Amino acid sequence: MQPLVESDVKAALGNASEGELAQLSLPVKFFVTEWAHLDAFAWRDPRIASRGYLVTELDGGVAGIVLRAAEHTGSRHRAAVCNLCHTHQPGDQVALFSARRAGEAGERGDSVGTYICSDLACQETVRLGRPPAPSEVLPSAHELERIEGLARRTKAFVADVLGA
Repeated sequence: MQPLVESDVKAALGNASEGELAQLSLPVKFFVTEWAHLDAFAWRDPRIASRGYLVTELDGGVAGIVLRAAEHTGSRHRAAVCNLCHTHQPGDQVALFSARRAGEAGERGDSVGTYICSDLACQETVRLGRPPAPSEVLPSAHELERIEGLARRTKAFVADVLGA
């Protein structure tokens, strides 16, 4: 992913209202991110707990969406699966996030929802494979498949919300 600055992020959020853009708060990790290793960047707003953001590259440019987390009603005694990274986790670590559709559809109240890791750390989660053997320089085929799958599903979700 190309390096981003705050103005890039604000310009990319295709379903954000003026108020949401004014309230946008970047996490500290944004300023030390190694962009070349990511396919997307997602975070929970440090000031508004129910709000999250997801930014990725789409059709040669940067595209992003504002997410809203539903109130958690899951159980830690049940398992859940993130629909982006396909990681199995305790139920309280996956949340339903919805995103208002961009344009007229969003103005009518249309939205899209999916279950995502509640900390929005899917990019890190798929890269937390087993420690490589000394002879291994590149990620394994399984790890590459997980990374590519996450990138594909993330782009599809953002494109669906934006109507792209």
